[in-house]
Order: sequence, then structure tokens, then C-alpha cells
Amino acid sequence: MARLKEIYHKEVVQKLRDDFKYDNIMEVPKIVKVVLNMGLGEAIQNVKILDSAAAELNAITGQKSVVTKAKKSIATFKLRQGMPIGCMVTLRRDRMYEFLDRLMNVSLARVRDFKGVSSKAFDGQGNYTLGVKEQLIFPEINYDAVDKIKGMNITIVTTAKTDEEGRALLKYLGMPFRN
Repeated sequence: MARLKEIYHKEVVQKLRDDFKYDNIMEVPKIVKVVLNMGLGEAIQNVKILDSAAAELNAITGQKSVVTKAKKSIATFKLRQGMPIGCMVTLRRDRMYEFLDRLMNVSLARVRDFKGVSSKAFDGQGNYTLGVKEQLIFPEINYDAVDKIKGMNITIVTTAKTDEEGRALLKYLGMPFRN
């Protein structure tokens, strides 16, 4: 079992039950999935950049990424419906916990001048979205093989009903929030 999953079951569930006075153990919020999204507007001119982005996402997550396509045409950006413009990965179960463990304990510590992540990036329903400016913070990426620095969005979807519940869940799991 993943290390973070064990911590969740042994410690976090009891802390959340004490804090929010849940009667039933099924009310305790948990993480459902983690979605990594890399939007590449430059892929309109250079399609090869999409291949390197997909390979990097595969290396980071250990799972094959899906190429996302444009939903509608936008003439000012020379974008046509169905053109590939990004890639994404959805992680669940043990892979999700392994990725979160590496993200919170290894990767975020490698960010330059890191003071913690914002505690205000919740969407109102307990889900948290984190923006990463460069993919080089992940140790799986070979620095010499990178042709262009690309950012990504990491969304952590939870069953929490409010932002306070989601914030407490992630704090107890070890997310380094800013004070």
C-alpha cells in the first residue's frame, strides 16, 4: 500500500473525525483523483512540442497521457476544431497517492524560493488546483533532454463538501501551505 494512503487511514481519518465531528466514517473526506493538465498553445505551430510534453507527463506520472483537442475553432488564434493543443493524465488509487507523496515531499521542495503553496486555490467544493511553472521540479525529468520549459496544472479532487474540509484533509496529508 502507498505510504500516503497508510497515513490517511491511520492518522488523518481520526483527526478529521475529531475536528469536524463526523458521525459516520463514510462522511470523512478523501481524495478521489488527481488530474495533471498541460495546455500548449504553441502546439498550433509546432506539433512536435506535444510529443515531448506527453513523454514528460508519462515520465512524471508513470501512466500514459491523453492528447486533448480543441473543442471549437477560434480564428484569431488560427485554431481549428479538433487540433491537438495539450495533454492530460488522470491518476486514481495507489498511483494517485504515490504521485501526491512525491509532489509534496520531493518536487515542491525543489521550487526556487519556495515558501509554501497558496491555501486560497480551492474551488468552493473542496477541490484544490495547483499551478506549476516548470516541469523541471520533478526528479523524473532529465534536465538535458528538455527543449522548452512548460508549466502544468495539478487538480486534486476530493469528496469534501467545503473548502475548510478540503484544506484540513490536505494539511493533515502534508501539503505545505503558506502561513
